Amino acid sequence: MIGANELKRKLMILVEGQPYLVEEVFFASPSARGASTMVRTKLRNLLTGSASEKTFKASEKFDEADVEKLSVSFLYRDDQGYCFMDQASYEQFYLDEKTIADARQYLKEECVLQALKYNEKIASIQLPPYVNLKVTSTEPSIKGASSSGSGNKQAVLETGLTVRVPLYIEEGDIVRVNTETGECGGRASAD
Repeated sequence: MIGANELKRKLMILVEGQPYLVEEVFFASPSARGASTMVRTKLRNLLTGSASEKTFKASEKFDEADVEKLSVSFLYRDDQGYCFMDQASYEQFYLDEKTIADARQYLKEECVLQALKYNEKIASIQLPPYVNLKVTSTEPSIKGASSSGSGNKQAVLETGLTVRVPLYIEEGDIVRVNTETGECGGRASAD
């Protein structure tokens, strides 16, 4: 059992029989004597993908969700949905647009990520913290722009994602994108 005061980001818990991923945790200490600490959370339901905010007393306890993490690679998208392959068993499976949600903007062929399996069913996916994506369209780079410059411009990446990039980035460059914030961290380093 996990106490509400022990909750932290990326922990998976059961709330009212449903598996949730803890996305954010805030602790609120009341000023009144004898009042208990409250724990405000932002949770994502692993089965429906819906996000909600819930507040718990610090004394409340939760079971850890029995979620299996699988290493999978994204293969392609077609009429059936998004096709992935389990890296261990080589089994292929499809996930629909609703399950993928905003992650589709970061998926490119052969991208390796985590799939979360709950009750023998793939419930959701977890992207790596950063992905490297190719710039397919942007304004021409500005002569003399350097990596220390503070300006930026808009660019469209190979997945259709639009991000702000530094002025020196050109079409064809590979950029590193944070999957949590959607921000570009500049050119990707050579692997």
